[in-house]
Amino acid sequence: MIQMQHTGTAMLDRKTKNLAKRLKLGDIAIIDHVDLDRVTAESLIETGVTVVVNAASFISGRYPNVGPLLLASNGMYLIDSAGKDIFDRVKEGDEIVVRRDKIFCKGKIVTDGTVLTVPIIKEKMEKAKDNIGVELEKFATNTLYYMQKEKDLLLEGVKVPASIIDFSGRHALIVVRGYDYKADLRILRSYIREVKPVLIGVDGGADALLQEGYKPDIIVGDMDSVSDGALKSGAELIVHAYKDGSAPGLKRLEKLNLLSRLFNAPGTSEDIAMLLAYEKGADLLVAVGTHANLVEFLDKGRAGMASTFLVRLKVGERLVDAKGVNKLYQSKAKLSHLLVLIFAALATTVVIVMSSTTIRGFLRLAVLKIRLYLGF
Repeated sequence: MIQMQHTGTAMLDRKTKNLAKRLKLGDIAIIDHVDLDRVTAESLIETGVTVVVNAASFISGRYPNVGPLLLASNGMYLIDSAGKDIFDRVKEGDEIVVRRDKIFCKGKIVTDGTVLTVPIIKEKMEKAKDNIGVELEKFATNTLYYMQKEKDLLLEGVKVPASIIDFSGRHALIVVRGYDYKADLRILRSYIREVKPVLIGVDGGADALLQEGYKPDIIVGDMDSVSDGALKSGAELIVHAYKDGSAPGLKRLEKLNLLSRLFNAPGTSEDIAMLLAYEKGADLLVAVGTHANLVEFLDKGRAGMASTFLVRLKVGERLVDAKGVNKLYQSKAKLSHLLVLIFAALATTVVIVMSSTTIRGFLRLAVLKIRLYLGF
């Protein structure tokens, strides 16, 4: 039976990925996130919170986003469409009560919404599937439009900033905070150990590398979803700048007194990470967590994939997409394998014993002592 009343500390942020960094057990998360995506949902689950109130709609019906289903399936209590006013009526740190579909603060009703359960979410997702054709058409049209505007990315190239890292003759592992990035990164552990690729973290991908025990060589991006710890790890920092000259991440690095280089290019930060490694002469680009299909791009909030399509055309001969590699093969030890190993070890031991006069003498002496002790 679903618990209908919850009490906790209100934590608010219109950027869910920023809020997830501050959440802890006992908090009630208040977000403003239309069509909650899977990666953000996973970050909320990791915090341990049990209640999420969304000022916007968890699932608008544009496409079947899986984020809300993940939250509800993990036992979270979801209040949908609570209204933007909640950010004015509740302050961070306030103790609030969520009772059924209503939110109370200081004994008064602040707002209400709709309780989302797994069956309700599944029904909404089924309806959203009917709209996927419309979204696909919009997405394709927008992609073609921007391909015309961004074709210089492929035909003329972009000015790549200098780098202290030598890519020549090396692989580059590009880690993006996308679907299954953690599992894929873990399965590549032996590859990283043996090949020693240049490690490039795209924004939050740098933290993923650090969490797995690796130090990123380069961090690329808007610097909005990467931790201060990662930025101060000693990695080379390359800030994504756009055609209009804006570089959102530069101000943050200046506040931290960190040096950086600008990479002025259209598209996404993962696109320019690939371009950087390609233009600097990396032999192979291995991508983890990158976005490559319609739902992933809609989750990301992008209406097209012009730059990504162009970049992948350009670097395609050197690109290996490691997305989902953890599902491709998972090795499992079988009993027959263990028996073979045990037999091989015993055989090796017998050979060593038989070929060593000293060991044979020691064994004879040990057997003799045992016989004397037992009275044989």
